[in-house]
Amino acid sequence: MNVLVVGYFSARQKRYIALMDELADAVTALGARVVGRFVQRRGVSDGGVKAMDRPYSSRTLVSAGKVGEIARACEESGAGAVVFLNPLTDHQRNVLAEIFGCPAISSVDLRA
Repeated sequence: MNVLVVGYFSARQKRYIALMDELADAVTALGARVVGRFVQRRGVSDGGVKAMDRPYSSRTLVSAGKVGEIARACEESGAGAVVFLNPLTDHQRNVLAEIFGCPAISSVDLRA
């Protein structure tokens, strides 16, 4: 199965590339093929220091632009799932799955 991986990080997180590599390795170990990676970083210019650790959207976690990029990649790659490094609420899973046309899950679900 083709899978896209997504990570949302505060600008304070310096190890985001290593964390994305770990997620890709975990997905691959389960027999899936990572066909795309998307990183959303939130910096000081996006709402100040107080907002750095909050999601762009409570509905989708990441920005609307990033959601659009991921949705296009799902369609182009035939992805069967999108795996977020970050925890997702049930509402976010449902909204994202509808937009992407495939399940949106969290890395937490990989361990379950």
